[in-house]
Amino acid sequence: MLGTQFRTGSPIWIDLGSPDTATAAAFYGAVFGWEFASAGPETGGYGFFQKGGATVAALGPLTEPGARSAWTTYFRADDARATARAVAAAGGAVRVAPVSLGESTFAQLTDPQGTQFAVLQSAQGLQRASEDDTLVWVELHVRDPQAAIAFYRGLFGWRAQEMQAPGMTYQVLSIGEGDQQEGSFGGVAPLQDGGQDARWVPYFAVADADTIVAAVGDNGGTVLMPAANVPGVGRIAWLADPAQAVFAVLRPDPRQM
Repeated sequence: MLGTQFRTGSPIWIDLGSPDTATAAAFYGAVFGWEFASAGPETGGYGFFQKGGATVAALGPLTEPGARSAWTTYFRADDARATARAVAAAGGAVRVAPVSLGESTFAQLTDPQGTQFAVLQSAQGLQRASEDDTLVWVELHVRDPQAAIAFYRGLFGWRAQEMQAPGMTYQVLSIGEGDQQEGSFGGVAPLQDGGQDARWVPYFAVADADTIVAAVGDNGGTVLMPAANVPGVGRIAWLADPAQAVFAVLRPDPRQM
């Protein structure tokens, strides 16, 4: 289960790049009850989404030319600079070269299938996860799941376990040490036809997926997939915020917790 005891390859941070941070902060405040706290004037508008005083995500303005609003998942790296070099050597791209901020170093990267992600070399990360209104799962959608698994296994040592899902074969990802089920944090699914881009999709745990779907519609967002039950998983909905950044929500099946 995704937690806050970060090991190599764990999701450690997540942030939203938005063309209108004020609107984004208001939207996620209305949907999840998050409060936005600025990181200071020197950060160019970057800041933290907090729930009960704990950081659960972050928000900042778009900084890359031509970038579209999107959530970015950061994975913990033992050496961010070495990981960036490995991505380039494996056919991916380094969009933002490693940057050091205090005792932390991050880099913005793209895998060989065009999926954007990031790495963070740090002992600190999200302060809450796998509880209501916090990150609970990350899901990779790509044309070639097996090639993607091989790429990320080379970076982080991830393991993958196949499971059958409605209409597809789904791969459950876990970090490369310890109990595989306990260390699971995400999955890989084949990209569906229809012109979708390869991407990592964050799932946020919620107490009531239908209530969240209604709140998204009431606050200028878009319902991409209405809430539906997935056997053995829970109740899921796919959504987009007013700037069309995609995310999902999950009311976990209590039998799986």
